[in-house]
Amino acid sequence: MTIGMIGLGRMGSNMARRLIRGGHAAVVYDRSSEAMAALAGDGATGVTSLAELVAALPAPRVVCLMIPVAYVDATVDALLPLLSPGDIVIDGGNSHYQDDMARQARLSPRGVQYVDMGTSGGVWGLERGYCLMIGGETGIVRFLDPMFAALAPAGGYLHCGPCGAGHFVKMVHNGIEYGLMAAYAEGLNILRHANAGKTRAEADAETTPLAHPEHYQFDFDLAAIAEVWRHGSVIQSWLLDLTAVELAKDPSLGGFAGRVSDSGEGRWTLQAANDEGVPAPVLAAALFQRFASRGADAFSAQVLSAMRLGFGGHAEKK
Repeated sequence: MTIGMIGLGRMGSNMARRLIRGGHAAVVYDRSSEAMAALAGDGATGVTSLAELVAALPAPRVVCLMIPVAYVDATVDALLPLLSPGDIVIDGGNSHYQDDMARQARLSPRGVQYVDMGTSGGVWGLERGYCLMIGGETGIVRFLDPMFAALAPAGGYLHCGPCGAGHFVKMVHNGIEYGLMAAYAEGLNILRHANAGKTRAEADAETTPLAHPEHYQFDFDLAAIAEVWRHGSVIQSWLLDLTAVELAKDPSLGGFAGRVSDSGEGRWTLQAANDEGVPAPVLAAALFQRFASRGADAFSAQVLSAMRLGFGGHAEKK
């Protein structure tokens, strides 16, 4: 199978490489000539325009988009006049599932098929394979099965349902990811402060005094703890593996400022939970913690401080 790949970032470039390794041909396009040159060295055919990409693909053409969400609709609009009935557009990025439904409605009258492919695997996908959550018509998904099989490890892809289903499942996947990451981070932070009986000043008026400082005299090796958890523990995971690697490099994580971004899926997951009337307190707390990490809680802390001064005359500590 020959696949056109638009977008050669961290995910798209390695997906093209994995397809080539799996015996497929890849025609690639990216605004970066350096990215295309790198893929050409691995056996891909680089092109300089969308028209050239479409012309290089055999019918029915298969075009996979691995680009930021903000550029998907404009790219689909640019592709549509170049495509023919029976051609297939796959969005492998992190689009909102409702946008997938709208795109299918826009493409269907032209006879162009649309598939949403939620993709997880990050920068390790080339070696480990990608977990694929797919939405679209059954016949089209079956036609694309060789492509999915090349990208994913054994058992690593699923036709989740009609158009939009793939990105819905990926949306919730990322919401869960937020919660798992927050749980590891909070637990390790408790361990890091388990020496409070030795380090906390007795006259520290900003915190409740320790009733039993002798209970908090531990100087834990966080890197060693994360490593031992990786072996036989019920909380072992790939996320824990990655955490252990970073702690082994620098237990203080001094190279990180602690400003945690969110790419939208956590918010969308909570929107769906709200619409469905389904409680998701853990995922909500994890998302809000990311907001706080970016300083969005600064004013609320100022309000708290102002109230303490007002009702009790509690001045802020310098």
